[in-house]
Amino acid sequence: MKDKKIPQTDSVEELAQFWDLHDLTDFEDELEEVHESVFQHAVTIPLTSEDAAIVNILAKSRGVSPHVIIQEWVAESIAAVSLTTSKEITKTK
Repeated sequence: MKDKKIPQTDSVEELAQFWDLHDLTDFEDELEEVHESVFQHAVTIPLTSEDAAIVNILAKSRGVSPHVIIQEWVAESIAAVSLTTSKEITKTK
């Protein structure tokens, strides 16, 4: 009987250390097949040092990471553009 479980972490280093010491076949009962992509698509956005500092301050004040703030802004902008676009399409019909 095994006494270890697969670590629930996003740390590549921690996972690498775990799998260096364990065999995947010992954990088959904990594995599940994934049908969709598990990788996030990333876009690099250059910011001025001032903008980056502001994003970091806002993120810290909300207790989240800077990428969460930026993801929210992008989602809000896409929603606003989508709403405007759908209204324009409706007007032309």
